Amino acid sequence: MNKFFILILSSAVCLCPAALFGQNTNAPDTQNMAALSSSDKQFVTKAAEGGMAEVELGQLATEKASDPQVKQFGQRMVDDHSKANDQLKQLAGSERIAIPDHMSAKDKMEKEKLSKLSGTDFDRAYMKDMVKDHQQDVAEFRHESHVAKDSALKAFATSTLPTLQSHLKDAESIAPKVQKSGM
Repeated sequence: MNKFFILILSSAVCLCPAALFGQNTNAPDTQNMAALSSSDKQFVTKAAEGGMAEVELGQLATEKASDPQVKQFGQRMVDDHSKANDQLKQLAGSERIAIPDHMSAKDKMEKEKLSKLSGTDFDRAYMKDMVKDHQQDVAEFRHESHVAKDSALKAFATSTLPTLQSHLKDAESIAPKVQKSGM
């Protein structure tokens, strides 16, 4: 019996040294991350942070907005950006790319600012932010869809761009209406 136990233990030591010595076998592959260009890495980080922000701010809009169009737009942000976030996570997982799991400090400050507003004040500030943010997103995704070195990342940017352009068009349509309301 002792020989059998020793044989199993020695096999485990040979086959699973990482697990036995406390190494994280699920850690991101830094070699793959290093293979991405610095601009691709920056895009992945910004897209992940921005996507999370769109979802959290959209949830805030569904709760705090007074205008039905703003509430509906907020829900669309939650739905569409959750889907895009899932696609980015899947891409990152398949390519072993580390992505952040939090919003940027700038987005956290924007959420905090919006959290203190309500009614038409919230509607105006949120929609103004959505126009500005989606103008920037469209430019960044358009750029990445042309220059990304990683083909999967290029495909992600290209396939997400039409949705962002639609968000921008809707935000630009809603923002002037809520700017005039309640004045």
